[in-house]
Amino acid sequence: MNAIILAIVGLGAMFLGYRFYSKFIAEKIYRLDPDFKTPAHSMRDNIDYVPTNRTVLWGHHFTAVAGAAPIIGPGIAVIWGWVPAFLWVIGGTLFFAGVHDFGAVWASARHKARSIGALTGDIVSQRARALFMIVIFLLLLMVNAVFAVAISQAFDLTPASVIPAWAAIAVALVIGVLFYKAHTNIVVPTILATAFIFLCVPLGDYVPVRLPETFLGLGAGAQWIVLLFVYATIASLVPVWVLLQPRGYISGIMLFVGLGLLYGAVLISHPTVVAPAFNQSVPAGAPPIVPLLFVTIACGAISGFHGLVGSGTTSKQLDKETDARFVGYLGSTGEGALALITIIAATAGFASRADWDAMYPAFGAGGQNAFVQGGATIVAAGSPFSYEFGAVLLTVMVVLFAGTTMDVGVRLQRYIIQEWGVAYKIPALQNSYVATFLAVGACLTLAFGAGGTQGTGGMIIWPLFGTTNQLLAGLTLLVISVLLVKQGRPSRYTMIPMIFVTSMSFLAALYQLWDLYRTGQYFLVLMDLLIVVTAIFVMLEAASAFMRERRAVGTTRAVTVS
Repeated sequence: MNAIILAIVGLGAMFLGYRFYSKFIAEKIYRLDPDFKTPAHSMRDNIDYVPTNRTVLWGHHFTAVAGAAPIIGPGIAVIWGWVPAFLWVIGGTLFFAGVHDFGAVWASARHKARSIGALTGDIVSQRARALFMIVIFLLLLMVNAVFAVAISQAFDLTPASVIPAWAAIAVALVIGVLFYKAHTNIVVPTILATAFIFLCVPLGDYVPVRLPETFLGLGAGAQWIVLLFVYATIASLVPVWVLLQPRGYISGIMLFVGLGLLYGAVLISHPTVVAPAFNQSVPAGAPPIVPLLFVTIACGAISGFHGLVGSGTTSKQLDKETDARFVGYLGSTGEGALALITIIAATAGFASRADWDAMYPAFGAGGQNAFVQGGATIVAAGSPFSYEFGAVLLTVMVVLFAGTTMDVGVRLQRYIIQEWGVAYKIPALQNSYVATFLAVGACLTLAFGAGGTQGTGGMIIWPLFGTTNQLLAGLTLLVISVLLVKQGRPSRYTMIPMIFVTSMSFLAALYQLWDLYRTGQYFLVLMDLLIVVTAIFVMLEAASAFMRERRAVGTTRAVTVS
């Protein structure tokens, strides 16, 4: 089968979803008000709350929610065949992720830009809020600790990616000053910045950067992890316009250009999908496709982490409420496009079925490697660039997305600790410096406490990410549904996705519990139980609030009619 068909059908569906379905949700369900004064204006402090051009904010939001997950997840899930992965990415993007991400930004902006966890206290109950915050903190801990490992491994394996990846940070600092201090037009700096980073790609190949094999008892990978968290600490504390916004924006432009290059190469080279539509010979030990497909592909279909970003940083920078559709729904659509090209690269970037089988000897194989190798092959076949250039460029893309997500993740952890300080009246926790050091300290404790001098401790609890992430998405949709019912608006457009994703997540969690117990991983069994039980209690609290509000609305309507 020609991969062009997948690209055209997938991108066409996403365009129609944004053009029509998101418009319906904006006008009939969320009912966006162009005159509503967003927290970026009413609470402006030029540090966290800053009114932002919607294109710049889209870039920040897009790269923050994308990270490496929409590459890793689909790159693994095609082991069951390309059809299930394709259908879940397209359907999930249009009817799940778009509504979820858009809704999280809107709901937060309507409530003083509070995070979805803090918002739960207002909409559901204080008890639900306390439990929800535990799930959120654990998820962020996983994301930050593991993405640091993913970036360090990319730097270690592809030293040519170091210079262009760090050059993007320098470019972001310049972009921030030009946009917010010099008030420069956005077009010219964007073109120059993008060109500069692309020029750094061959420079990185000529001047690869490698850290010492050991330094103070730490290997090269561990040294990168420490450096990354030092950087994340600084990025979490400086005003968003200095680094977070412009870095996310320029990374988004890089992703846009990279996607254009990949999709253009597909149109020119006409690669053939060599992977099976439905794989009837999955490797021994692979889990069942249902429900594991729906937690293996999280980002790129729907992801609870997106709700944290949307209600954590994005809502604080929303210039107009009507921008929420462009930033939230279109942001998730962009991530769907990334997941789609990952599926194409991981199924059509190989010469034969035998080569594809060699990439997927066991469940969990493929992922980032399949994307880079398959994508670089397609780029070399459909563009004037070499395979080596394509491989470095795609690695830089992965590093930029993972790094932006890590920046946002540490800042979100800081917000949560500060919210705990407010909720429990602990002044020290309300201090941004204290909260940031506690957040980074927790990540480093996990990384080195559980992973020794290699700093890979986050990988120990990473198997729980998929189910935790999707449970969080279900909880977020349920909170949004309660809010809609409170306002007398239709809730089925959020409730139906909530029921589906929550059901799949709980089934996956039960399967995972048994598998972890069977293999003697008792620490993860306890962690999984903690997350599942906490999520169940939040779900029950939210469901109770949902039914209570429905009865109240029904009573009000009956009284009005009589």
